[in-house]
This record gives sequence, structure tokens and C-alpha cells, in this order.
Amino acid sequence: MAAGRFEISDLPAKRYKYHRSRAKHYQRPRKRAGQRTASTGRQILKIMMTTRLQFLFFLSLSALVSGGEATHDSERRMHPVFALADALPSRFKRAMPQIVFNALNTEERYAEYWEGLAGETLEQQLESKSRLNTQLARNVMLFIGDGMSIPTITAGRVYLGGEEKQFAFEQFPYVGLSKTYCANMQVADSACTATAYLGGVKANYGTVGVTAAVQFKDCQAQSQPANRVASIAAWAQSQGMATGLVTTTSVTHASPAGVYAHIANRNWENDAEVLADNGDPTICPDAAAQLIHSPVGQKLSVILGGGRENFLPKDVKDAGGAPGRRLDGRNLIDEWKSQHTNSAHYVENRKDLLNLSNRTSRVLGLFAPYHMAYHLDANPTEQPTLEEMVQVAMDILERQSAGRGYFLFVEGGRIDHGHHDTLALRAIDETAEFDKAVRYARSQTSTDDTLIVVSSDHSHTMSLAGYSSRKNDIFGINDGQLAADDLPYATLSYANGPGYDTNYLREGGAVKRKNLRSINMKNKDFMFPSTVPLESETHGGDDVAVFASGPYAQLFSGVYEQHFIPHAMSYASCLGERSMCADRGIARRPR
Repeated sequence: MAAGRFEISDLPAKRYKYHRSRAKHYQRPRKRAGQRTASTGRQILKIMMTTRLQFLFFLSLSALVSGGEATHDSERRMHPVFALADALPSRFKRAMPQIVFNALNTEERYAEYWEGLAGETLEQQLESKSRLNTQLARNVMLFIGDGMSIPTITAGRVYLGGEEKQFAFEQFPYVGLSKTYCANMQVADSACTATAYLGGVKANYGTVGVTAAVQFKDCQAQSQPANRVASIAAWAQSQGMATGLVTTTSVTHASPAGVYAHIANRNWENDAEVLADNGDPTICPDAAAQLIHSPVGQKLSVILGGGRENFLPKDVKDAGGAPGRRLDGRNLIDEWKSQHTNSAHYVENRKDLLNLSNRTSRVLGLFAPYHMAYHLDANPTEQPTLEEMVQVAMDILERQSAGRGYFLFVEGGRIDHGHHDTLALRAIDETAEFDKAVRYARSQTSTDDTLIVVSSDHSHTMSLAGYSSRKNDIFGINDGQLAADDLPYATLSYANGPGYDTNYLREGGAVKRKNLRSINMKNKDFMFPSTVPLESETHGGDDVAVFASGPYAQLFSGVYEQHFIPHAMSYASCLGERSMCADRGIARRPR
């Protein structure tokens, strides 16, 4: 290409469409026929004689070449520069009143600080990755933050105290990305994803523990053994390992159901729900019945979460006065008690859970009629935290494993529920509580023999946007810019959801945004703004992060399908052929 001259042949063919669209984008703000120079006109005439496509490109490009001011205006529009304390008072016209955007700490002003930080990180990376851990994973724990998208993690850091903070699982040495789509859906739900990250198979939306041969609500297909997918809990039990599940949702909900159930409809948590869909509970048993009587459910040493109503008949009330929902008259809690010895205990509150005897062999703890309360709403004397449930679970599983190890599934399930209602404060607080459980588990185990994997089942539509100053209230308004309607906007917002109705006014047929300055956005019940009005915010289809620490954690780096996760955990723990494994390492047949 000659100096100062641009030829169409200089553009890579695969990037041509992109450059053309970008030129048109810049052209729109100030398209003036008079701005085109004679030189540009001759270029256009020349290109018109070749191809129409080339003509369109240069027509768009001319606005860039001859209209340099338009280019700069567009750049300023897209990337506003804010005034600092010692700058001129004028700022981008949609900016907030003058504020100070200073570095948080004096040392952050100097290159040496950031270079030193980078050096420390480099040392940590070299130390953690210079030697691959190929020991046998005697214990395996899978932590799922339901709906814990990457923006949720980012916002959570600020909630912890600042953008530079880290969750405990972010300090794990290996990180990957998991692709979450269902077999039949672009954006996944917690049912098909549970089948993937627990069973190693992609399934249809709304189904749990069955192959994609089973359509939603297909009772007959559910009943076929060939369509059932065994979970990693079943694989672990076949090797003599102890197993358990802990969740803040109902223990019959989609995610924990992936441990033990095979159901064509995630909503079939009790027999009444099966009957409501014209199904036969004797052919298609509900999730609660499968938890108590399925081969995997019967062997679980730990079951902790909510969901009492799904185990009790409708004419029986629990200790809190809430009625059951079963229509078959069965009390599945009593049936669980009758299956096991006196060392098995049923508990309904925090005190009884924490006071369990160290001789307890099994525990069924149901702490709410349905889902457990959000951490921000819970009575701390009655409801255990996720961290406390994990503490009890690990103690019991370690005793019951008899040296053969254990598999534990842990779900922070109400992150998802907070997002569905655009209650960002609740969702992010639940994320912080989830992290406490992960931190405890890692602190009480050795990376030599315990693999811990932390991930999410799917994302959400919450985003973190704008040009706020460091440590600006993550639940407040953006402090660096006003919107085009001269009103502030929230740093956190959703692409869709119920937050639309609570953040807009209808006046004289016009729809206007509410002034967020007059709203207490720190109220835990505040619904954050949504662009599209929906009764419930949807899931997102973007990839989710996977964090791993312990034996064979290196397998979880990269980008992969979500159903790969249990296969990698199984390999680390040698669940398929454990006789080939030894505590000093894993010897395998050549591939």
C-alpha cells in the first residue's frame, strides 16, 4: 500500500464486512455530501467501475477520510473522558456534577506498584503450575452457584470491599469456561445443566437425569431404563465412596435432583405435580419419592436443604404449621427414618443440626417448607448457613467414607432466584455466602487428595456498566455519567425482568424513567432496572466460569462443553477403574 493511500486489496477478505459496517456506523452522525473531496470522488468512481460492493465500502469510508471531525466526535461519544480534580471544569455534557476520580491508594499512582503486583502474580502462577498434581482425588466436591454469571462474580468483588478483592474460589490455580446450552435450547435451565455437570450428558430443557431422547413431560420415556443417566454420585457409590448433597433450595429442586433423580419435568417434585400433568406417579415417580427410595437416594449419607412440603401429605403440617403437598398420603420423612438405623437423624433447625452426635451416620435436614430463606431474610437462630451445612456434611462424609473418600454436591441455589426477580442485592449477597462455604471446604482439606470444582449452571442477564469511580456503591447509581434523559442510571441492570415496571413511570401516554436519586436502591427488595418487561428475568446463554483446585485440577482449564465436567472429576478420582489407582498417583493403561 502506498503511503497515505488505502486500497481495497489491503483488507483481509474475512474482515471486509466488519470494516464496511464500522465505516457506515461512523458515517451516520454527520453525513454531508459536501464533505466528500474531489479525490474521494475519483476513488469512488473508480471503484464503481469494478464492483458494487467496493463502491459501498468507499462511500462509507469517505466519511471517515474526509470527515475527520466526525470520527473524533464519534470517538468522544463512545469513550467519554472524565475530568479529574486538577482538570478543567467542563465535562462531557451527560456527565454528573464534578467529582474526583483519584486513585484509591497513593502507591497506585506509580508504575512500580503495578509492576510489583504483576511480579507477585507471576510467581504465584509459576509456583502453582510448574508441577502438575496427578495424585488420586480421594475426595471430590462440586460447588455450583446457581446463576452465578461472571458479572455476578465481578459485582460481588465490589460487594466484598473493592474491585481488587477476590472470592476464595478465584484463588484456585485453574480456570476454564463451560458452554451451557441444552440439547434442544440455546439458553439453558437448571435441569438440563444438572444432567450435564452431574451426569455427563446434554439433555433437553426442563428434564433431569435423562437423555435427550426424553421430551419434556414424557412420562413413558422417563420410565425407560435406557433413557436414564447415572450421575457422578452413582459412580462414586459404586466405588464405595460416601456421598451427599447440600443446597439452599428444596432438595427436590432441579440442581440437587440431578444427583439422584430421573424425571421428564423438573416441576415433578411431588406426586401432585405429576398428576397435574396427567402423569402416573407409579410409572413416573416424583423427585421426593426418588430421593427416598431410588438406589442413589437411599445411599446418600447427607441430604440438607429445604422442601419439607414435598415429603408430607397435604393433611399433615410441619413444625412451622405449613401443610404438605402430597396426594398419596405418604409421609416420606417417616419412610426415610424407617429405612435407617438409630444413628440416622432427621433435623429441621440449626440447633439440632449443629448438635448432632459425632456418631451420626446419616442426616436428613429439611429447614423450610420449600426453599430456604435468603441469607438476608433468615432467622440465624433457626436456619443454618450454607457454610454450616457444609461443615456438618464434611464431618459425616469423612467418617462414613472409611478411607475410601467421598463425593459432595453443594449448591448456592438462591443466587438464581435473586436474579430472576432482579433483586441484585440478594443475588450478590447469596454469592458471598456461597463463597464462605467454598473457603471452609478448601481450608479443611488438602490439595493433595481433595479436588474441589466451583462453577455455575448458567448465567443471567445482569450487567455491570457505565463509568463509575473506584469503589462506587455497586448497588447505587453510576457516578460518572447521566443518561440522555438527564437522569442517573444504575450501575447494575438487567436485559429483561420485573424491574421494568418498578423503574418506569407512565405519564400522559409517555413512558419515563424514575429518578433513582429518590429511591433507596440499598433496600434488599429493590428491583433493579430491566430493559424488557417480563414477569421473571431470564437466564443468559453466555459461558460460565469453572474454577478448580486439587488433583487433576489442570483438566478444567480451557473452553469445553459443560457435560465434560463430571468426566474430568471421574478421571481425577478414578471412578471408572479405581483398581488401577494408588494413593501415590494414578497408573493408567496406555491410550
